Amino acid sequence: MLPEIDKLHDSLGIVLGFGLGVVLLLGLEGFLRGYEAAESTPARGFPTALVTIVTVDVFVDGLLMGSSFGAGERVGLLVTAALTVELLFLGLSMAAAMVGGGAAPRTVVAATGLIAAALALGGLIGGAFLAGLTGFWLELVLSFGAAALLYLVVEELLTEAHRVAETPLLTASFFVGFLAFYLFELFAA
Repeated sequence: MLPEIDKLHDSLGIVLGFGLGVVLLLGLEGFLRGYEAAESTPARGFPTALVTIVTVDVFVDGLLMGSSFGAGERVGLLVTAALTVELLFLGLSMAAAMVGGGAAPRTVVAATGLIAAALALGGLIGGAFLAGLTGFWLELVLSFGAAALLYLVVEELLTEAHRVAETPLLTASFFVGFLAFYLFELFAA
């Protein structure tokens, strides 16, 4: 996404899109943390706040996937590949949290289905209405998406990384993943 943002050079679109992305995600996080605190004992192990934040996040990911094809097939494929890896681990983490909280298997399946539907809906909307954008509007959407991805890395992945003991396998996995995406981008050109 960043090379496409660099090509367009629309500063206003970059600032507005990035700013909107940060404000929306921080606002959503603040709202859901307040809701989560009020819901200290979820009914029957169903973490409503977790499912809500994940559903909204995945919907935005779907919008980003669909709209990224407007910046070119290569950008769309890279964004889709990166988000697919993220969504795998996000789904596993959410299911584990729900099972650990005592949720019934059918509740876990229903929540996962809701989240998958949010991704599909976001992708369809992004592809239908946002993929044809150009200029300022494309810059705004791509910058919003970049802010969302950076938010995920800073707020979720780095925070989680400090909770887990670092091992050589974990470090090597990071570099293998980085190299795989680098090679994918190199050969997709």
